[in-house]
Amino acid sequence: MKKLFTIAAFVFAGGVAQAQASRNVMAAAPLAATNWSLDKSHSSVKFSVDHLVISEVEGNFKMFNGSLTSPEPDFSNAVIEFTVDVNSINTDDEKRDAHLKSDDFFNAEKFPAMKFVSTSFKKVKGNAYVLEGNLTIRDVTKKVQFAVIYGGTVKDPWGNIKAGFKASGTINRKEFGLKWGVLTETGGAVVGDEVRMKINVEFAQAKG
Repeated sequence: MKKLFTIAAFVFAGGVAQAQASRNVMAAAPLAATNWSLDKSHSSVKFSVDHLVISEVEGNFKMFNGSLTSPEPDFSNAVIEFTVDVNSINTDDEKRDAHLKSDDFFNAEKFPAMKFVSTSFKKVKGNAYVLEGNLTIRDVTKKVQFAVIYGGTVKDPWGNIKAGFKASGTINRKEFGLKWGVLTETGGAVVGDEVRMKINVEFAQAKG
């Protein structure tokens, strides 16, 4: 009987050890990254810039695309890539849009796309994040930073998992080669140097 008890204890101890080892392997295994594509019909890329010092002009880009890859459920350390078609600029004035596409500003014929590639996406507090990365306009690439609010993740009525974000930031257009400038009689700029950007995006998680 004593021998039988010893064998049973050995088997039980081995089972516990094996279960613990399995749990350790599972704990050590990294979570699979999730891939997300941009839902363009529920996203927007807008900007505003001062005009004649006393007011501002607003505009948007109608064509853009992006992707997001996240190693964490809360999107910390996510990698984000975004492109904007410069030729899709819209300020509700055809002459102004044509001027913005010219070499005075974007030179859309030679540089048809703006590109952004993230280098860091960190949670600050709650649903507030800081996004940093390299922005390329024309042939100039510079580091930029955006404040991001994570709106949450939900499943839509068709079974798609969606995540929403609102990003805002300011860049100096002249640092990217958009150097056109004319002064008013009082010395103020007709077009301001600072461009305020507001980007609302909705991403859909890849299935399978």
